[in-house]
Amino acid sequence: MRIVFMGTPSFAVASLEALVKAGHQVAGVFSQPDKPVGRHQNKLQPTPVKERAQAHGIPVCQPETLRDGAALALLRELDPELIVVAAYGRFLPDEILALPPKGCINVHSSLLPKYRGSAPINWAILNGDSETGVTIQRMAHDMDAGDIILQRATPIGETEDAAALYDRLAELGGELVVEAVAQIEAGTASYTPQDHTQATQAPMLSRALSPINWTRPAQAVHDQVRGLYPWPAASTDVISGDTIKIYRSSLPGKTVSTYPGVIVSAGKEGIDIACGDGRVLRVLELQAPGGKRMSAAAYLAGHPIQV
Repeated sequence: MRIVFMGTPSFAVASLEALVKAGHQVAGVFSQPDKPVGRHQNKLQPTPVKERAQAHGIPVCQPETLRDGAALALLRELDPELIVVAAYGRFLPDEILALPPKGCINVHSSLLPKYRGSAPINWAILNGDSETGVTIQRMAHDMDAGDIILQRATPIGETEDAAALYDRLAELGGELVVEAVAQIEAGTASYTPQDHTQATQAPMLSRALSPINWTRPAQAVHDQVRGLYPWPAASTDVISGDTIKIYRSSLPGKTVSTYPGVIVSAGKEGIDIACGDGRVLRVLELQAPGGKRMSAAAYLAGHPIQV
Protein backbone atom coordinates (compact mmCIF):
# COMPACT_ATOMS: atom_id res chain seq x y z
CA MET A 1 0.00 0.00 0.00
CA ARG A 2 1.18 3.54 -0.72
CA ILE A 3 1.64 5.22 2.67
CA VAL A 4 2.78 8.54 4.08
CA PHE A 5 4.22 8.10 7.57
CA MET A 6 4.19 10.85 10.21
CA GLY A 7 6.30 10.50 13.35
CA THR A 8 9.09 12.16 15.29
CA PRO A 9 10.68 10.40 18.33
CA SER A 10 12.23 6.97 18.74
CA PHE A 11 8.83 5.51 19.66
CA ALA A 12 7.73 5.94 16.05
CA VAL A 13 10.81 4.33 14.50
CA ALA A 14 9.61 0.78 15.16
CA SER A 15 6.36 1.48 13.29
CA LEU A 16 8.19 2.97 10.31
CA GLU A 17 10.60 0.04 10.20
CA ALA A 18 7.77 -2.48 10.44
CA LEU A 19 5.89 -0.89 7.53
CA VAL A 20 9.01 -0.84 5.35
CA LYS A 21 9.83 -4.45 6.25
CA ALA A 22 6.27 -5.51 5.42
CA GLY A 23 6.82 -4.26 1.87
CA HIS A 24 4.61 -1.19 1.88
CA GLN A 25 5.56 1.76 -0.31
CA VAL A 26 6.34 4.59 2.12
CA ALA A 27 6.16 7.49 -0.31
CA GLY A 28 7.21 10.12 2.21
CA VAL A 29 7.78 10.84 5.87
CA PHE A 30 6.68 13.88 7.85
CA SER A 31 8.60 14.66 11.03
CA GLN A 32 8.99 17.62 13.37
CA PRO A 33 11.67 20.20 12.51
CA ASP A 34 15.19 19.45 13.74
CA LYS A 35 16.00 20.87 17.16
CA PRO A 36 19.10 22.90 18.08
CA VAL A 37 21.45 21.09 20.48
CA GLY A 38 24.81 21.67 22.09
CA ARG A 39 26.13 24.22 24.50
CA HIS A 40 25.60 27.09 22.07
CA GLN A 41 22.52 25.60 20.41
CA ASN A 42 24.32 25.93 17.08
CA LYS A 43 23.85 22.38 15.83
CA LEU A 44 20.64 20.83 14.57
CA GLN A 45 19.77 17.31 15.74
CA PRO A 46 17.64 15.34 13.26
CA THR A 47 14.69 13.48 14.71
CA PRO A 48 15.03 9.69 15.09
CA VAL A 49 12.33 9.16 12.46
CA LYS A 50 14.08 11.46 9.99
CA GLU A 51 17.36 9.58 10.44
CA ARG A 52 15.71 6.22 9.84
CA ALA A 53 13.73 7.46 6.85
CA GLN A 54 16.87 8.86 5.23
CA ALA A 55 18.64 5.54 5.82
CA HIS A 56 15.91 3.95 3.70
CA GLY A 57 16.07 6.68 1.06
CA ILE A 58 12.59 7.95 1.89
CA PRO A 59 12.00 11.69 1.30
CA VAL A 60 11.40 13.65 4.50
CA CYS A 61 9.28 16.76 5.00
CA GLN A 62 9.54 18.85 8.20
CA PRO A 63 6.96 21.62 7.98
CA GLU A 64 6.66 24.17 10.75
CA THR A 65 2.88 23.99 10.40
CA LEU A 66 0.28 21.80 8.73
CA ARG A 67 -2.24 24.62 8.42
CA ASP A 68 -0.85 26.94 5.74
CA GLY A 69 -1.79 24.78 2.76
CA ALA A 70 1.77 23.82 1.83
CA ALA A 71 1.70 20.50 3.65
CA LEU A 72 -1.66 19.64 2.11
CA ALA A 73 -0.31 20.41 -1.36
CA LEU A 74 2.72 18.20 -0.77
CA LEU A 75 0.53 15.37 0.49
CA ARG A 76 -1.59 15.62 -2.64
CA GLU A 77 1.58 15.20 -4.71
CA LEU A 78 2.62 12.17 -2.64
CA ASP A 79 -0.87 10.76 -3.20
CA PRO A 80 -1.03 8.29 -0.27
CA GLU A 81 -3.74 5.68 0.02
CA LEU A 82 -3.26 5.79 3.80
CA ILE A 83 -1.54 8.07 6.33
CA VAL A 84 0.00 6.37 9.36
CA VAL A 85 0.79 8.55 12.39
CA ALA A 86 2.89 7.58 15.42
CA ALA A 87 3.87 10.23 17.98
CA TYR A 88 4.14 12.95 15.34
CA GLY A 89 3.42 15.73 17.80
CA ARG A 90 1.02 17.81 15.71
CA PHE A 91 -2.74 17.78 15.15
CA LEU A 92 -3.79 16.91 11.62
CA PRO A 93 -6.27 19.43 10.15
CA ASP A 94 -9.56 18.05 8.89
CA GLU A 95 -8.56 18.57 5.24
CA ILE A 96 -5.54 16.28 5.75
CA LEU A 97 -7.62 13.71 7.63
CA ALA A 98 -9.98 13.61 4.66
CA LEU A 99 -7.26 13.35 1.99
CA PRO A 100 -6.23 9.66 1.76
CA PRO A 101 -8.96 7.34 0.46
CA LYS A 102 -8.29 4.78 3.20
CA GLY A 103 -8.07 7.39 5.94
CA CYS A 104 -5.51 8.24 8.61
CA ILE A 105 -4.62 5.87 11.44
CA ASN A 106 -2.68 6.47 14.64
CA VAL A 107 -0.46 4.27 16.81
CA HIS A 108 -1.33 5.24 20.40
CA SER A 109 0.45 3.86 23.47
CA SER A 110 -2.53 3.14 25.72
CA LEU A 111 -5.70 1.10 25.78
CA LEU A 112 -8.05 3.79 24.51
CA PRO A 113 -10.28 5.43 25.62
CA LYS A 114 -8.00 5.39 28.68
CA TYR A 115 -5.18 7.92 28.62
CA ARG A 116 -5.86 10.16 25.67
CA GLY A 117 -3.10 12.70 25.31
CA SER A 118 0.66 13.12 25.08
CA ALA A 119 2.02 11.08 28.01
CA PRO A 120 -0.02 7.85 28.29
CA ILE A 121 2.96 5.64 29.14
CA ASN A 122 3.99 7.78 32.09
CA TRP A 123 0.50 8.18 33.49
CA ALA A 124 -0.20 4.45 33.38
CA ILE A 125 2.77 3.94 35.73
CA LEU A 126 2.11 7.05 37.82
CA ASN A 127 -1.42 5.81 38.50
CA GLY A 128 -0.23 2.35 39.51
CA ASP A 129 -1.85 0.46 36.62
CA SER A 130 -0.93 -3.20 36.23
CA GLU A 131 -1.36 -3.20 32.45
CA THR A 132 -1.40 -0.93 29.45
CA GLY A 133 -1.08 -1.52 25.72
CA VAL A 134 -1.26 -0.12 22.21
CA THR A 135 -4.28 0.98 20.20
CA ILE A 136 -4.49 1.48 16.46
CA GLN A 137 -7.28 3.99 15.88
CA ARG A 138 -8.82 5.73 12.89
CA MET A 139 -8.04 9.38 13.43
CA ALA A 140 -10.85 11.85 14.01
CA HIS A 141 -11.13 15.59 14.61
CA ASP A 142 -10.90 15.20 18.41
CA MET A 143 -7.64 14.00 19.95
CA ASP A 144 -7.39 10.19 20.31
CA ALA A 145 -11.17 9.87 19.96
CA GLY A 146 -11.38 7.87 16.74
CA ASP A 147 -12.73 4.38 16.19
CA ILE A 148 -10.57 1.50 17.41
CA ILE A 149 -9.21 -0.85 14.74
CA LEU A 150 -6.90 -3.03 16.86
CA GLN A 151 -5.84 -3.09 20.48
CA ARG A 152 -3.40 -5.24 22.42
CA ALA A 153 -2.70 -5.24 26.16
CA THR A 154 0.56 -5.96 27.97
CA PRO A 155 1.35 -6.16 31.71
CA ILE A 156 3.45 -3.46 33.36
CA GLY A 157 6.34 -4.94 35.32
CA GLU A 158 6.50 -4.14 39.03
CA THR A 159 9.92 -2.52 38.60
CA GLU A 160 9.48 -1.36 34.99
CA ASP A 161 10.02 2.36 34.45
CA ALA A 162 8.60 4.60 31.76
CA ALA A 163 11.70 4.37 29.56
CA ALA A 164 11.63 0.57 29.47
CA LEU A 165 7.88 0.47 28.88
CA TYR A 166 8.27 3.07 26.12
CA ASP A 167 10.63 0.76 24.24
CA ARG A 168 8.36 -2.27 24.66
CA LEU A 169 5.26 -0.44 23.49
CA ALA A 170 7.14 0.97 20.50
CA GLU A 171 7.88 -2.56 19.32
CA LEU A 172 4.31 -3.66 20.04
CA GLY A 173 3.05 -0.67 18.06
CA GLY A 174 5.14 -1.71 15.08
CA GLU A 175 3.69 -5.21 15.14
CA LEU A 176 0.14 -4.00 15.54
CA VAL A 177 0.21 -1.28 12.87
CA VAL A 178 1.37 -3.77 10.23
CA GLU A 179 -1.52 -6.03 11.19
CA ALA A 180 -3.98 -3.13 11.00
CA VAL A 181 -2.69 -1.94 7.62
CA ALA A 182 -3.04 -5.47 6.24
CA GLN A 183 -6.67 -5.55 7.37
CA ILE A 184 -7.35 -2.13 5.87
CA GLU A 185 -5.76 -3.16 2.58
CA ALA A 186 -7.83 -6.37 2.50
CA GLY A 187 -11.03 -4.54 3.42
CA THR A 188 -11.49 -6.65 6.55
CA ALA A 189 -10.73 -4.00 9.20
CA SER A 190 -13.42 -3.35 11.79
CA TYR A 191 -13.95 0.07 13.36
CA THR A 192 -15.29 0.09 16.92
CA PRO A 193 -16.42 3.44 18.35
CA GLN A 194 -14.87 4.37 21.68
CA ASP A 195 -16.97 4.73 24.80
CA HIS A 196 -16.28 8.41 25.35
CA THR A 197 -17.75 8.29 28.87
CA GLN A 198 -14.76 6.14 29.88
CA ALA A 199 -12.13 8.50 28.48
CA THR A 200 -9.32 9.69 30.75
CA GLN A 201 -6.53 12.14 30.00
CA ALA A 202 -2.74 11.85 29.97
CA PRO A 203 -1.51 15.45 29.88
CA MET A 204 2.06 16.54 29.25
CA LEU A 205 4.53 16.04 32.07
CA SER A 206 6.04 18.96 33.94
CA ARG A 207 8.59 19.54 36.68
CA ALA A 208 5.69 20.32 39.02
CA LEU A 209 5.14 16.55 39.26
CA SER A 210 8.68 15.91 40.54
CA PRO A 211 8.64 16.67 44.30
CA ILE A 212 7.91 13.57 46.38
CA ASN A 213 5.25 13.82 49.06
CA TRP A 214 6.44 11.30 51.64
CA THR A 215 3.02 11.12 53.32
CA ARG A 216 1.86 9.07 50.34
CA PRO A 217 2.07 5.27 50.40
CA ALA A 218 5.41 3.70 49.47
CA GLN A 219 3.95 2.08 46.36
CA ALA A 220 2.68 5.45 45.11
CA VAL A 221 6.11 7.03 45.61
CA HIS A 222 7.77 4.09 43.84
CA ASP A 223 5.33 4.55 40.95
CA GLN A 224 6.22 8.25 40.86
CA VAL A 225 9.91 7.42 40.54
CA ARG A 226 9.24 4.89 37.75
CA GLY A 227 6.68 7.03 35.94
CA LEU A 228 8.81 10.18 35.80
CA TYR A 229 11.94 8.44 34.56
CA PRO A 230 13.92 9.73 32.73
CA TRP A 231 12.21 13.16 32.71
CA PRO A 232 11.40 15.17 34.73
CA ALA A 233 12.43 12.64 37.44
CA ALA A 234 11.08 12.42 40.96
CA SER A 235 12.92 14.61 43.47
CA THR A 236 13.32 15.17 47.19
CA ASP A 237 15.18 17.41 49.62
CA VAL A 238 15.07 15.06 52.62
CA ILE A 239 18.43 13.43 51.83
CA SER A 240 20.68 16.48 51.92
CA GLY A 241 18.51 19.59 52.11
CA ASP A 242 19.14 20.19 48.38
CA THR A 243 16.86 18.95 45.65
CA ILE A 244 18.08 15.51 44.61
CA LYS A 245 16.65 13.59 41.65
CA ILE A 246 15.65 10.00 42.30
CA TYR A 247 16.10 7.75 39.25
CA ARG A 248 15.57 4.27 40.64
CA SER A 249 13.93 2.86 43.75
CA SER A 250 12.63 -0.37 45.22
CA LEU A 251 10.25 -1.57 47.90
CA PRO A 252 12.23 -3.72 50.35
CA GLY A 253 9.13 -4.67 52.34
CA LYS A 254 10.29 -3.01 55.56
CA THR A 255 7.82 -1.32 57.88
CA VAL A 256 8.71 1.36 60.41
CA SER A 257 6.95 3.48 63.01
CA THR A 258 8.36 6.91 62.32
CA TYR A 259 7.36 10.08 60.53
CA PRO A 260 7.09 10.14 56.73
CA GLY A 261 10.22 11.50 55.06
CA VAL A 262 12.59 10.29 57.77
CA ILE A 263 15.70 8.40 56.62
CA VAL A 264 15.67 5.14 58.55
CA SER A 265 18.86 3.59 57.15
CA ALA A 266 21.60 4.44 54.66
CA GLY A 267 24.20 1.98 53.42
CA LYS A 268 25.45 -0.08 50.53
CA GLU A 269 21.95 -1.37 49.76
CA GLY A 270 20.53 2.13 49.42
CA ILE A 271 18.82 4.90 51.34
CA ASP A 272 15.62 3.83 53.10
CA ILE A 273 13.01 6.54 53.67
CA ALA A 274 9.75 6.18 55.59
CA CYS A 275 6.49 6.72 53.73
CA GLY A 276 3.00 7.60 54.87
CA ASP A 277 1.74 4.02 55.14
CA GLY A 278 4.56 2.92 57.44
CA ARG A 279 6.42 1.19 54.65
CA VAL A 280 9.85 2.10 53.32
CA LEU A 281 11.02 3.25 49.91
CA ARG A 282 14.63 2.38 49.10
CA VAL A 283 16.48 4.90 46.93
CA LEU A 284 18.88 3.04 44.61
CA GLU A 285 20.09 5.68 42.13
CA LEU A 286 20.13 9.46 42.41
CA GLN A 287 21.67 12.67 41.16
CA ALA A 288 22.68 15.59 43.36
CA PRO A 289 22.63 19.17 42.01
CA GLY A 290 25.57 19.66 39.66
CA GLY A 291 26.56 16.03 39.95
CA LYS A 292 26.26 12.86 37.89
CA ARG A 293 23.76 10.09 38.21
CA MET A 294 25.12 7.45 40.59
CA SER A 295 24.15 4.64 42.89
CA ALA A 296 23.02 5.55 46.38
CA ALA A 297 26.03 3.65 47.75
CA ALA A 298 28.42 5.78 45.64
CA TYR A 299 26.68 8.94 46.80
CA LEU A 300 26.97 7.89 50.45
CA ALA A 301 30.72 7.28 50.04
CA GLY A 302 31.16 11.02 49.58
CA HIS A 303 28.14 12.19 51.57
CA PRO A 304 27.71 9.93 54.59
CA ILE A 305 24.35 10.10 56.37
CA GLN A 306 24.12 9.55 60.11
CA VAL A 307 20.86 7.82 61.01
